[in-house]
Amino acid sequence: MASPQGTGPMKGIVLAGGAGTRLYPITQVASKQLQPVYDKPMIYYPLATLLEAGITDVLLISTPDDLPRFRALLGDGSRWGFTIRYAPQPRPEGIAQAFLIGEDFVDGDPVCLILGDNIFYGGSETERAVAEFESGALIFGYPVRNPRRYGVVELDADGNVVSLVEKPERPRSNLAVPGLYVYDARVVDLARALRPSARGELEITDLNRAYLELGELRVVRLSRGVAWLDSGTHDSLLDAANYVATIEHRQGTKIACIEEIAYRRGLITRDHLAALVAAMPPSGYREYLERVVLAEEFTG
Repeated sequence: MASPQGTGPMKGIVLAGGAGTRLYPITQVASKQLQPVYDKPMIYYPLATLLEAGITDVLLISTPDDLPRFRALLGDGSRWGFTIRYAPQPRPEGIAQAFLIGEDFVDGDPVCLILGDNIFYGGSETERAVAEFESGALIFGYPVRNPRRYGVVELDADGNVVSLVEKPERPRSNLAVPGLYVYDARVVDLARALRPSARGELEITDLNRAYLELGELRVVRLSRGVAWLDSGTHDSLLDAANYVATIEHRQGTKIACIEEIAYRRGLITRDHLAALVAAMPPSGYREYLERVVLAEEFTG
């Protein structure tokens, strides 16, 4: 089995596969993760989460039919100063399958997996937890009103994991596990050792349990200052769009603006950002970035 920690920087995987059946019929037009969440494609949001955590080497996994659309939208990431690679998922056989598909990409390094329909906003807990990761596995706990819809983690008084159950009928806590996971280099070997569940999938909960059995699963409980949105249904997609619109209108900033994040993190220069903006068609998105460039001209 691989050593607990690779020597390279943390890598990121975005799992953007699946048929999107809960969003039928709009997913007959394009993948779920290419649907708009207010003013930008859904896929921008998980990419932004990885970038904010300092991850600049990303593998995007999707269906063979949808990969060309993602490539057309995102390219190789170089215009934003980071790297995006692509891999097909011929059949959706569980979240943990991402590590088997991405084995060569992981290549013995730590890796952060985010689901393509998960949106995180607010606070710095996720970014800090990812940046400080050393070994084992790291998941997050988020209080929800109806935990039966999610994987649920139960903690003891000291914050240690007592149990992990996927969509329990009688939840023992209200802490759902969002679609953001961090693992050390052993994840590929542990994923390979998994057996398909009753629904024929390699379950991410089983992978997390494997780390729990090793005594190396840690949970960070997200505070009320963090918003986690799962945009996989018609109602949740609308809720996510309304949430993003409200925050952007109120604060005058944009959530998951890839160009701005790349600039703020030093991945591209101000001149490069200005060139990207100049190539954009007239839109509210361009107008926002023009204000960012102009503000930097006066403060730089």
